[in-house]
Amino acid sequence: MGCGGRGGGREIMHAMWKPQKFKAIYLLATLYVLTLTLPSAAAVYWAFGDMLLTHSNAFSLLPKSPFRDMAVILMLIHQFITFGFACTPLYFVWEKAIGMHDCKSMCKRAAARLPVVIPIWFLAIVFPFFGPINSTVGSLLVSFTVYIIPSLAHMFTFRSPAARENAVEQPPKFLGRWAGAYAVNAFVVGWVLVVGFGFGGWASTVNFVRQIDTFGLFAKCYQCPPPPLPPPHLINTTAPPPYSIAKFNQTYHRVRNP
Repeated sequence: MGCGGRGGGREIMHAMWKPQKFKAIYLLATLYVLTLTLPSAAAVYWAFGDMLLTHSNAFSLLPKSPFRDMAVILMLIHQFITFGFACTPLYFVWEKAIGMHDCKSMCKRAAARLPVVIPIWFLAIVFPFFGPINSTVGSLLVSFTVYIIPSLAHMFTFRSPAARENAVEQPPKFLGRWAGAYAVNAFVVGWVLVVGFGFGGWASTVNFVRQIDTFGLFAKCYQCPPPPLPPPHLINTTAPPPYSIAKFNQTYHRVRNP
C-alpha cells in the first residue's frame, strides 16, 4: 500500500536476500519504533520541554550517570548502523562508477567506500548544527517523498477497476479492501499535509530562523549547557583579575633581569 514507508525502506529491500519478506521486517521495524523510540522521546520532551529547542543534543541535558553514558554508547552504535543503511545507494553508485560493484572481496569493497565515507564524516564535523536544518528539510520535503507522494501514487495507479483487478496483491479484508485502502491513503495525505508539512514546516522554520545566529563551524559541543558556576561563598569578588601567561612572563623576566 502507498500509505507509509521510511526513506531507507527501498535500500533495505534492495540489500535483503529475500525481498519478499520485507513486509515482516518492516512490521518489526515499526513495532520497534512504537515500543522503544517514541516512549523515550516522549519522556525526554516531557522532562525538558522547550529546552530542547535550544539544545539539539538531548544527552547534554541529562544528569551525568552510568545510564546516560550507556545511552550515548548505544546511540553511537545506532548511528553507525544507520549511516551504513543510508549510504547504501551512494555506495552502489560509487562502486559501479569505479568498477568495483562485482568484486567479491569485502575488504576491497570496504576500502573502495572510504572516499565516500571520509568526506561525509568531515562535513558532519564541520556542520554540527545539522539538526535544525534536518528538521526543516524533513518537514518540508520528506513529508512529500515518504508519505504524500506514495499515497497519491497508489490512489492514482489503482483508480480504474481494471487496474484493481490486475493488482498483484489485493488489500486485506480487515482494511475494507479497496475502499478502505483509499480511505487510509486519503487520511495519510490530509494528515501529513496539515500536521507534517503545515504545522511541522512552520515550527521547524521558525526554530531554524531563531537559531541561525548560533550556528558555527567545528563547534566542540554545539548548544551544550555552560558549566555550572561555583558556589557564591567560593567566589572572591575582591581579588584582582588574574594575569595572563604572557604578562606573567614579562613581569618575571623584568624582575630577574632589571
